[in-house]
Amino acid sequence: MLALSGTGIGRGIAIGRALVLDSPQHEVPHFQIDAKRIDGEILRFNQAIAAVRQELQHLQSTLPATAPPETGAFIDVHLLMLEDPLISKEPAESIQREQINAEWALSNHAQTLAAFFDNISDPYLRTKKDDVTQVVGRVMDILTQRAERYPNLSSMEPELADRIIVARDLSPADAVMLRHRSMAAFVTSLGGPISHTAILARGLGIPAIVGLHGVIDTIRDQDTLIVDAASGTVLVSPDERLLKQFELLQARQHEERQALAKVGEKRAATLDDEEMTLLANIELPEDLDALAGSGAAGVGLYRTEFLFMNRTEPPEEEEQYQAYSQIIKAVNGPVTIRTLDLGADKQVDGGRDEPKAEMTAALGLRAIRLCLSEPSLFKPQLRAILRAAVHGDVQMMIPMLSSLSELEQSFSLIREVCAELESEGTAFKPNIPIGGMIEVPAAAIAADLFAQKLDFLSIGTNDLIQYTLAIDRVDDAVNYLYDPLHPSVLRLVRNIIQAGKAAGIPVSMCGEMAGDPAFTRLLMGLGLRQFSMEPSQLLEIRQQVRQTRLSAVPEWIERILECTDTSALHGLVDQLNAQECV
Repeated sequence: MLALSGTGIGRGIAIGRALVLDSPQHEVPHFQIDAKRIDGEILRFNQAIAAVRQELQHLQSTLPATAPPETGAFIDVHLLMLEDPLISKEPAESIQREQINAEWALSNHAQTLAAFFDNISDPYLRTKKDDVTQVVGRVMDILTQRAERYPNLSSMEPELADRIIVARDLSPADAVMLRHRSMAAFVTSLGGPISHTAILARGLGIPAIVGLHGVIDTIRDQDTLIVDAASGTVLVSPDERLLKQFELLQARQHEERQALAKVGEKRAATLDDEEMTLLANIELPEDLDALAGSGAAGVGLYRTEFLFMNRTEPPEEEEQYQAYSQIIKAVNGPVTIRTLDLGADKQVDGGRDEPKAEMTAALGLRAIRLCLSEPSLFKPQLRAILRAAVHGDVQMMIPMLSSLSELEQSFSLIREVCAELESEGTAFKPNIPIGGMIEVPAAAIAADLFAQKLDFLSIGTNDLIQYTLAIDRVDDAVNYLYDPLHPSVLRLVRNIIQAGKAAGIPVSMCGEMAGDPAFTRLLMGLGLRQFSMEPSQLLEIRQQVRQTRLSAVPEWIERILECTDTSALHGLVDQLNAQECV
């Protein structure tokens, strides 16, 4: 038997035979073309773009009813990516100017676009590089006349029940198609906990392991596999004893999932009647479909960055107003809109600088720093948010605050925008709650100072952990150091929550920790009462809340915070979670 470890997505167990989908890598041909062939080569390129557009539109229109709402959103992302000039227009210009073949031209510009995403500091947005790879791969399939992405799949049975897919990566469309054919789980070489592959696995409700490097070369077709998503482990060719053990665990989990489906209609209250507020993180209008039945009390994080990406000019105020209004009108509850959280690697006029060093992008001119340095970018967004706020319960959240001066400058711009709207006679809502994302250690340490100025705080654990531990979680070389339970991280989280409580303002958490049931009891014990997460995570967190007697948690928190040994600390949290209803 062989045990392999990667990043587990979800909590399920799958047992089945491996189906290895080894999609050959494109070998991009490089050659010059005669001047008389330029028009024909450009036509060939444009036809490939059109064919992929048609293919994606067809996929979108024929998605099965059982497909998670996130899938349509991801296909929308791919359609938008296809319209990016670096993919759809500039390769044709290179064919004309340099007299090179279409594949070469596309490859060159795709690398530039991928480098742009590499240098975005937000880990979630950086994963959109996967979309570039997948969209370009589809265009390359057409250009190189490769009929099938996975040649060995066409010869397989139409139903893939009890088959565990092993692949380098899976696109949204591939994942849904395979799930529609009843695959039990998947294991990929690429991807991380916030990649689209991972988000889809959660939405599809199947166990998955991502980031398991070299798995294509390790697992053979037809190998018997056990996928344990909770531990991030794949067991290859297990013995009968292990198989029986995991079959029992699998049956128990199936019963638990059936009970979980009924939880959405119930209060998110502990056994001793302490109510929690559970909110959703969203990005696109299509994400709203996932809120149905989840019991979300509103939207705790509406990411606005996508409006600014894959285009040659920033969106006009009116376009932003319409987008925000659509979300606000559709949500039955409060909506917290985060202002722009992109870096200076995307210029204000929509152009792109040369790729910068990764840490320069992460620590440089981004988020509120960029917005304050470019009021012409920031003010239209502020105007759009204040105008859209008339349609519902809206809060505004400022990302990456590190100093009170940034806050004062932001307030000054907001006052200026309010005065402009009032003088114009434009309908808007003044005095909406303004909060800040506490995701920089400087702000976490001085959270009491920020709490005196703001209406609410939101803990962005993804960046807070990275900046505190000085690591990049999407860098395979150091992501093993990423630890939400690091003593320094827990102390910062406690400090932020206590600062909000002392100031009498709410504190929420919108990072990944909020959506992981392994941390729910710990966070409640630290005083957190508002959790914002991906819609697919809401039911499990609600269940964990309802199974906890909060009055019994503080004694565990004291022991956890006093613990200095990382391994022992993890053990204490496991013991806390193992308690029956505490």
